[in-house]
Amino acid sequence: MNIIESAGLGKRYGRTWALRDCTLGIPAGHVVALVGPNGAGKSTFLNMTVGLATPTAGAVRVLDGVPAGSPDALDRIAFVAQDAPLYKNLPVADMLHVARNLNRRWDGDRARSRLDRLGIGLAKKVGALSGGQKAQLALTIALARRPELLVLDEPLATLDPLARHEFMQSVLTEVAAEGISVVLSSHVVAELEQVASYLIVLGRGSVLLAGSCASLVAAHKQSVEQIVLGYLRNANMEVAA
Repeated sequence: MNIIESAGLGKRYGRTWALRDCTLGIPAGHVVALVGPNGAGKSTFLNMTVGLATPTAGAVRVLDGVPAGSPDALDRIAFVAQDAPLYKNLPVADMLHVARNLNRRWDGDRARSRLDRLGIGLAKKVGALSGGQKAQLALTIALARRPELLVLDEPLATLDPLARHEFMQSVLTEVAAEGISVVLSSHVVAELEQVASYLIVLGRGSVLLAGSCASLVAAHKQSVEQIVLGYLRNANMEVAA
């Protein structure tokens, strides 16, 4: 089963192609690292995958053939963006209430239990939370939807090193417990190397490399970070190590 399949997928804004001729088959059961420099097309690809953008060319399907953006897909996918829509003036409990009313699938007990384990009080205002706590709240809301696929677009960009580590450990814990598939984008390779089992490298709107981390490391006799940096240098691009 593939969690994401795209064929000739492209998105153009005016005369500029943000993503072009993207053909991929991403297998289920992985933590997928979507890596590339800023402007590589990562967010564009993910936005079309979760139905937030319409392709200019080609098509994308999710969860073994479901059209991206369809009601079935929306019920089974959770998405966390870097600018997660959290309302800073609301208490955490009210934020959960808003999320419950916006989603057909919702496990409130799971959300409250997870926040309790993290020490995030329901009475606390969202705006008073630390950056790491806000990220964990956004992740909690996503997980309360009981998704089969969790899509994370640059969720670590504004976090300090400790919060990044704690966030990624939380993701891995949920993957192990629930068996969900995860696609995680970043332009910082080191953040993903220790957690990803599948790698996709984008550059200038095109797919440069895709495959399981184990097979790529075995074939190249290099670390994931070295492989990514090598492909981007060959394409005259840079990404943070």
